[in-house]
Amino acid sequence: MFDRRTFLRGLSLLPFLRTPELSLLAQDYASASAEDPTRFVNIFIGTGGHGHTYPGATVPFGMVQLSPDTFNDGWDWCSGYHYSDASIMGFSHTHLSGTGAADMLDFLLMPGTGPTKLVPGSRDNPGEGYRSRFSHAEETATPGYYSVLLRDYNIRAELTATERVGVHKYTFPASDSSHFILDLAHVIGIDPKVIEWAELKVTGPDTIVGGRSINGWATGRELYFAMKFSKPFASVELFSDDKKVNGRESRGKVLKLLVHYQTSAGEPIFVKTGLSGVSMEGALKNLDVEVPGWDFDGIRRKAHESWRQTLSRIRIETKDAHHREIFYTSLYHTMVAPTLFDDVDGQYRGMDGKVHQLSKGTHNYSTFSLWDTFRAAHPLYTLALADRVPDFVNCLIRMCEESPAGPPVWPLQAKETGTMTGYHSASVIAEAYVKGFTGIDFAKCYPAMRRRAMDDDYRGMPYYRKLGYIPCDKEEESCSKQIEYSYNDWAVAQIARAAGAAADEKLLLQRSRNYRNLFDKNVAFIRPKLENGEWSEPFTPTEMGHSKQWRDYTESDPWQTTFTVQHDVGGYMELFGGREAFVAKLDRLFTENSQLPPDAPPDIAGMVGQYAHGNEPCHHMAYLYCYAGVPHKTQALVRRLLEFEYDNQPTGLAGNEDCGQMSAWYVMSALGFYAVDPVSGNYVFGSPLFDRAEVQLRDNATLRIEVKRTSPGDVYIQSVTLNGKTRDKIWFQHAEIGSGGTLVFQLGSEPSATFGKSESELPPPLP
Repeated sequence: MFDRRTFLRGLSLLPFLRTPELSLLAQDYASASAEDPTRFVNIFIGTGGHGHTYPGATVPFGMVQLSPDTFNDGWDWCSGYHYSDASIMGFSHTHLSGTGAADMLDFLLMPGTGPTKLVPGSRDNPGEGYRSRFSHAEETATPGYYSVLLRDYNIRAELTATERVGVHKYTFPASDSSHFILDLAHVIGIDPKVIEWAELKVTGPDTIVGGRSINGWATGRELYFAMKFSKPFASVELFSDDKKVNGRESRGKVLKLLVHYQTSAGEPIFVKTGLSGVSMEGALKNLDVEVPGWDFDGIRRKAHESWRQTLSRIRIETKDAHHREIFYTSLYHTMVAPTLFDDVDGQYRGMDGKVHQLSKGTHNYSTFSLWDTFRAAHPLYTLALADRVPDFVNCLIRMCEESPAGPPVWPLQAKETGTMTGYHSASVIAEAYVKGFTGIDFAKCYPAMRRRAMDDDYRGMPYYRKLGYIPCDKEEESCSKQIEYSYNDWAVAQIARAAGAAADEKLLLQRSRNYRNLFDKNVAFIRPKLENGEWSEPFTPTEMGHSKQWRDYTESDPWQTTFTVQHDVGGYMELFGGREAFVAKLDRLFTENSQLPPDAPPDIAGMVGQYAHGNEPCHHMAYLYCYAGVPHKTQALVRRLLEFEYDNQPTGLAGNEDCGQMSAWYVMSALGFYAVDPVSGNYVFGSPLFDRAEVQLRDNATLRIEVKRTSPGDVYIQSVTLNGKTRDKIWFQHAEIGSGGTLVFQLGSEPSATFGKSESELPPPLP
């Protein structure tokens, strides 16, 4: 396998680029079934390696993620599934896509025949429990549908979904001992002690309801379900702590239920499961409204159509099946989170634990991996899914008001996990404001944002405000937090403007330059500083921390953190001594030895020198050359990353998907531009991968992208026109294409001698 750590040695040569045929005639585009991009989605990309994705059934941004679980412990099983496994525990209704932390796997259902078992058994010995062996050759996954043969039972499992309901179809053999186990003790991490409470009720001859609260990653998260079977139960057995209990309901911690049947050969039994964060009654209402009957194929068709329409928001032209499959799978992965978290009647559980009522036509969401997704996923939504942006942003604003923890950081099903540094709900809200989105009361969240920025005793913020920096002997991950808070100040300054708080805006803009206070000009690195004002010693550019007590960098090292300044790149270059010195240092980032210390977190992956494409803090760095007047280096590097950091295999992601961010980088970069600083509302040009693309914007407007080249290896921009006018600048504003337009790139095999070189063509500095 090609070694990512060594592939990049020079920034201006392209000796090992794939050279696919990129040109495509209009009739070829039509014959490639452009009207149905679902056929190009390979859902298994990311299910191997460290991608942490799941292959099961969901609809765009749906509450239900009905998917197989192959294991429920260990870092590579954060989604409950890993392609390397050969047996399945069952099918649960909620999953996280590509995260580096684990939760969910709610309400596992597993069919079987023969003797019943109450434990799943081990991967090494599936027969000791209710697991079943399976083969990837008998497994299928397409958007909105999943199927697999459970070999130990000869049962064909099929899954599909609506927004709030998971729908199962199990085709049984002839058996007097067919059954299902519903395991409410199935959790991430194996230990059921994380279950605060669980409840099960058999409420009719074919219906089960229940719920549970979990003290997992999202402490105190609670979820409810209502499950109906297409065939009345022959009998049921209820178990608490694996001991049979009398009656038809139970409350405890370790609850399981067996449903018994007799089946004939080829007999299907359907199961539909509604979810709710509010109540069992809410789950039953969601079930009855969204899936009133048993038309599995009809529901599957609707799920497919939903994906077809949503994925069609971006159309590309290419004959390269490899690129096309990666692109549409990447686009798919950007659309499985955030996840819907409200009921059909508009009720939802808020971050305060209370039940609230939404106004008609609005929605509530969960699963915001904001530290990751503010970088490229949310900018992508402002382009291709603009109709969803007001709901996403209004949801974050409600969380600001409702959450005892303040502005959301990483909210999951009405609970704040507090995961990662900074508070990038500010970034997402500010971006929407700068880009002119309407139907959002931006000023409404300012009190909470102001408290966080000005008053809260939050993760080193008092030091940040008092000293201008966070001392490494007082606070963990001090260097990364310094950069994150500087960017958050930049974002909150925009929200202050929306709220009419001019004095606060001015102060926050000044403070957004605080990143400078941890830059050591003598070594040209962001490095840890002690409370007494001295630099911590000794210093090594690949160290994780100044002591063994904690890390000074968040999922990164000094090399990576030094280039994480996104909002003031022009000003930052001055600290290095100007453009040339900045470029020389940036060159070294991509060509240094990739060796990491033993205590480096596993998230630092996809190494290209000391650049880590497998982790989000690095994602904008290839575009920094544009700010220094050497855009050809960005163009060459972006193409290499597109080619070598993604593949159409289960191991095809360089790192965790992180709710769409890894894939959003690919989508944006393949289109030819990227938001280095999303809050600015600006995009920087890279090197477009496809000959043509169309992006459906809001209000039915269209952004058309055309690329002219003489050979597939042409990656360097010679010129750009926007709406027919020559574009000298290496960047453009969202407002320039927000109502539609046409970008035309002229590419060549050699760098342009003029494009993007002069001072007037560079992205604007911080005001």
